[in-house]
Amino acid sequence: MENTQQDIDYQWFTENYAELSAKYRGRFVVIKDKTVVADAATYAEGVRLGQEKGPLGTFIVQYCDGTKELYTNYIASMNFV
Repeated sequence: MENTQQDIDYQWFTENYAELSAKYRGRFVVIKDKTVVADAATYAEGVRLGQEKGPLGTFIVQYCDGTKELYTNYIASMNFV
């Protein structure tokens, strides 16, 4: 199975996390094609800014706080009525 662009961007994020956290501590970074294309104060703002660069699924939004424990975003499923 081939890696998606999101997989490649996430791998780049983890490999460059120390540098990104130093520069964007406490911010959400929007990554597209192994490049930070925006940073935001909230996840929602990051998604909005990412959509200005391309459709959903073509970028990732990750939080930078300097700890490796926050490499992954956890999203709980919700019931929508």
